[in-house]
Amino acid sequence: MQVKQIKVEHLARLGLLATTMACSACGGGASATSSTTPTPANPSTSCNVTQIETDMNTQLAQLTTDTNFSFAVERDDGRRYVYNRGSSTMATPYESASTSKMVSAMIILRQVERGYLKLDDKPQDWIPNWAVPANSPLRSMTLAHLLSFTSGLTEEPVCINLGLANFENCTQSIASGNANNQMQPGSEFYYASTHLQVAGLMAVKARGLASWQDLFSEFQQQTGLFKTASYDLPSLSNPRLAGGMHWTGSEYLDFLSALKAGKLLSADMMQQYLVDRTASAKLVYSPAAVLGETWHYGLGYWHECQNASFNCVAATRISSPGAYGAYPYWDRAKSYVGIVARQGALGTFPKGLDVERAVRPKVEAWLACKS
Repeated sequence: MQVKQIKVEHLARLGLLATTMACSACGGGASATSSTTPTPANPSTSCNVTQIETDMNTQLAQLTTDTNFSFAVERDDGRRYVYNRGSSTMATPYESASTSKMVSAMIILRQVERGYLKLDDKPQDWIPNWAVPANSPLRSMTLAHLLSFTSGLTEEPVCINLGLANFENCTQSIASGNANNQMQPGSEFYYASTHLQVAGLMAVKARGLASWQDLFSEFQQQTGLFKTASYDLPSLSNPRLAGGMHWTGSEYLDFLSALKAGKLLSADMMQQYLVDRTASAKLVYSPAAVLGETWHYGLGYWHECQNASFNCVAATRISSPGAYGAYPYWDRAKSYVGIVARQGALGTFPKGLDVERAVRPKVEAWLACKS
């Protein structure tokens, strides 16, 4: 994998600066709960789910942590295991950082499914006076390129992070600021906030709505998800779709559960959703490189692979980790969803993975145990 050298402050701003991945034992207060729905009658004498949950409590309480967190998983029969460290609960509001990428992409994809947009639509199809000249290679970028971060829009204007900026005007600044970069859409993957801002404005315009907030409100009403969440960073009038939400862990886990259950996309759209969109793209800037791993990207989420080269089956495990260490994921191989909900310092992206990977063997035993 080839990775462009990125300034430290740029890595930190995206929330993916490498930190230690080690976990060791220490003391610490914690609380844990689990909720159960009836399970099929198939008792096993080789395991005890309550004991496994107790063991997970103990392990999670002993992990070294830089901040409080909540950890939750849900399996096919509806049983949830929830662990709360310190003052964190699944009802604690947290800043999303990049965890919002998966949510934003889903809201946009639902407009595709409803026929308002197509994945091969171009920004100029919907955005008046799109500031990319007709002779620029970027003129060929599509919604699919934008959602997979292969659009060629690598330069971020400052206005993305300014609360008083105008959302639509700032999106035009993305176009004008990248218009002469001669990038060929689809050829290179570059992790940045630019792509989703443009895709979001396309969706707003295609729907004939006034703002992203209108589109998000409709999503909340249609699905019953993220009832208390908001896109409010840097402001409600200029939301950063790639990292500007507040949500609770319970809300995000409900979203993952609905996605897994096929409640958000049709089977046909889900098939398109799960495609590896960067299999043939050059990974110019991939934050997963700080882990020593090569991940690929789909439509607003990561295809994980815990190897230096991508030799994994795409869509086996998909996720959308964020700057402060929050880590939502759907393990499709084991058929469960989970989240580490937390808000550490900016740039502590690997910390949430530390937690999840440390307890994963016990989680997998919990998944297999029905008694």
